[in-house]
Amino acid sequence: MGKISSFFRNVSSEMRKVSWPKRKELTRYTITVLSTVVFVALFFFVIDMGITAVIDWVL
Repeated sequence: MGKISSFFRNVSSEMRKVSWPKRKELTRYTITVLSTVVFVALFFFVIDMGITAVIDWVL
């Protein structure tokens, strides 16, 4: 039981050392990630449609 309480004390201690982002930074990072995900999804969608069109044309 001592190991578990020691573990949680250490976790609590380490969490106090974390440098958390401010709200403005977090918003900017979130927008960056979401826009990147949308861009990559659209890119692969277009590539997939192109490959499908080429395969349909060949066959």
